[in-house]
Amino acid sequence: MFFRSFFDESLAQMSYLVGCQQTGEAIVIDPARSIEPYLGMARKKGLKIIAAAETHIHADFVSGSREIAQHCDATLYVSDEGDEQWKYNQLEDIDYVLLKDGSTFMIGQIEFTVMHTAGHTPESISFVLTDKGGGSSQPMGIFTGDFVFVGDIGRPDLLEKAVGVIGSAELGASQMFQSLQKFKQLPDYLQVWPGHGAGSACGKALGAVPMSTVGYEKLNNWALREEDQENFIKTLLTGQSTPPNYFAMMKKLNKMGPPLVSEGKTNRIRTVKELEGHDANAVLVDTRRAAEFAKGHLEGTINIPFNQSFTNWAGELIDYNSEIILIAEESKLNAIKESLSSIGLDRIVGFIEPFDVLADDKQLESYGEVDVKQVQEYLLDDQYHLVDVRNESEWTEGRIEGAEHMPLNLLTKQLDDLPKGKTYLVHCKSGARSAIASSLLQAHGYKDVMNVKGGYLAWLKETNKQAPVIK
Repeated sequence: MFFRSFFDESLAQMSYLVGCQQTGEAIVIDPARSIEPYLGMARKKGLKIIAAAETHIHADFVSGSREIAQHCDATLYVSDEGDEQWKYNQLEDIDYVLLKDGSTFMIGQIEFTVMHTAGHTPESISFVLTDKGGGSSQPMGIFTGDFVFVGDIGRPDLLEKAVGVIGSAELGASQMFQSLQKFKQLPDYLQVWPGHGAGSACGKALGAVPMSTVGYEKLNNWALREEDQENFIKTLLTGQSTPPNYFAMMKKLNKMGPPLVSEGKTNRIRTVKELEGHDANAVLVDTRRAAEFAKGHLEGTINIPFNQSFTNWAGELIDYNSEIILIAEESKLNAIKESLSSIGLDRIVGFIEPFDVLADDKQLESYGEVDVKQVQEYLLDDQYHLVDVRNESEWTEGRIEGAEHMPLNLLTKQLDDLPKGKTYLVHCKSGARSAIASSLLQAHGYKDVMNVKGGYLAWLKETNKQAPVIK
């Protein structure tokens, strides 16, 4: 048997290519939208991808299952569990098999047995793998999707918080408890291959180790040690973060069927003047580092640096109905487009090189930085207004007195609450999110903005104390 895992750092997403070396057939479990890594590995190993399988309707990335089905003439294996509201509607024109608890299917001499593991979502299933081609009658491992992670389990509140299905969070938590009782009956030696690693928003405290075993999780995973259902539900639902804004769109796309990826060329815009010919509502996204953007950028642009957090903040801040113009180096363009495509942001109508933007310095603006010593002085002056763009849990743990709380993912919805005519001092934990927030403020007409260097951590260090928690 051939086994290879793939990890997307920007989404903390795991997917898997499993092949039967006796027959040369292979399957991809929970594929990402960009399928070339699977195709390339299959070619290298002499395998033919004949199938793709999904553990559930994903909320955090666009599935590549339809891409594989179309490109490889492959069969798609998906859940037929759960209620009618969350059935797959994307199966037209492709070969598919609907799966129930206890269903089995073969890829060559490799057997997959389905477990219905509701909780994260009603339709969630896991796949228990047995390598019969290797001569084994005992299972080797289980693909758990967003059911069991290393050190944690999937959150059951996404349908309620992201999609608005009222009451589904507590029901999902109860279903999760029951599903875990089934998981505990599996052999301790069974390997656990999860759908996400550390950094995913699909759980509270996912481990960074890529895989585990059933026995190890029974010993160390809090959720598998908790025996009281009421305590379990309370613990699971407490402290779950607000899901990213784009999760609702991902659920919709993956349920209804995402469009196939377009390989069209992105037009280059060579001068700032050429931008005037594009839709005035197009979003200008500058992908340079924050320090470069701060020194000089086009009015109306937002700065989302192309780094590990790029995909998440693009999904949070870019309207799916908007056309996108990128300010990016051509050498990075394909990687940026792939990152946006992974969450369904496909409407990229052009790009312009940073040096072409900077050549027209008459239309550039900038924002400054301020250190925490200056912040303490400025807070004594009514002309300055401190904005904290950290998330709710960070704000609750401690804050700078006098700050106004406007989480970055909600900032544009709360701008009308800002006092007018001030100099806005913007801070987060370290200075990265506040740099994005500074660009958003300027793009929406709040021009006098300064980013707090080092953020809240620098403030704590400078004041040599814990911030007061104001309740």
